Amino acid sequence: VQLVESGGGLVQPGGSLRLSCAASGFTFSSYWMYWVRQGPGNQRELVASISSGGTTNYALSVVGRFTTSRDNAKNTVTLQMNSVRPEDTAVYYCQLPNFRGRDYWGEGTQVTVSS
Repeated sequence: VQLVESGGGLVQPGGSLRLSCAASGFTFSSYWMYWVRQGPGNQRELVASISSGGTTNYALSVVGRFTTSRDNAKNTVTLQMNSVRPEDTAVYYCQLPNFRGRDYWGEGTQVTVSS
């Protein structure tokens, strides 16, 4: 299993950023995918999830601002982040949950929201 996140960077409050995760090594179309984040001094937080069929769920803190989607033909999952806030600053990880008894994460991509 390999998960590679991209798209992070520095963005001003109120701005937008689009994260992507390229997946390989498993049948991507069959599995839920998660976006989790870990801010400075915080535990990892589940931000968004998407089922194999495209059903999505979001943390209350990002509802209405973040949108996740997937392209099963390209084995990619994305996280569109709009109206970002300083508290969204974190390392964002793509996660494959509970695959053959364990979770997998990528290396993460840093998102910094600051003026």
